[in-house]
Amino acid sequence: MTAAVIVFPGSNCDRDLAVAIEAVTGRKPIMVWHAETELPAGCDLIALPGGFSYGDYLRSGAMAARSHVMRAVMEAADHGVPVLGVCNGFQVLTETGLLPGALMRNAGLNFVCRDVELSVENAQSAFTSRYAQGEKIHIPVAHHDGNYTADPDTLDRIEGDGRVAFRYTGNVNGSARQIAGVLNAAGNVLGMMPHPERKIEAAHGGDDGRRLFEGLLELVGA
Repeated sequence: MTAAVIVFPGSNCDRDLAVAIEAVTGRKPIMVWHAETELPAGCDLIALPGGFSYGDYLRSGAMAARSHVMRAVMEAADHGVPVLGVCNGFQVLTETGLLPGALMRNAGLNFVCRDVELSVENAQSAFTSRYAQGEKIHIPVAHHDGNYTADPDTLDRIEGDGRVAFRYTGNVNGSARQIAGVLNAAGNVLGMMPHPERKIEAAHGGDDGRRLFEGLLELVGA
């Protein structure tokens, strides 16, 4: 599987994501600098990492969404290439319009960093096919602007279309309806606030995040 990890100024989880992808696929992903205008040929997966792209200047993900490389990412997504955005990557995806809604400050304005329990709300996507519907899993979060929100009509639409991939089982950050992960209409773009790359082996305290990458590996037949 040929994977690309996009690197923005201020990213601090790009290597974590690259290590996780290599651990599962056996191949090092290609690190793509934000100023590039093209993605690697034959790219099977694009991953947008967590961190603080551009120092969260203006608002989280706003400047990264306008990087040159994001035009290529959006084109690839339109052609069905899986795109995973984790934490700040989720914020970038909403800023580009690849996903609806926005990520706001946490309720209480506190940085949240701990393991949380998630419910798998959609086990039919490429990202979630290794999970069971309704399964409870544990993945770490580390965010200050993780409160997913959208207007009521949008929330009703993504709920009705089965586009909520993961939901917090408790009130983690005040997000509307406790949404932790959202899919696009085609199901090939996932934004999630928790960090699956930080839970891929026993040394991490569990491997609930590993199955997300294994599902993608199965999808491309690598």
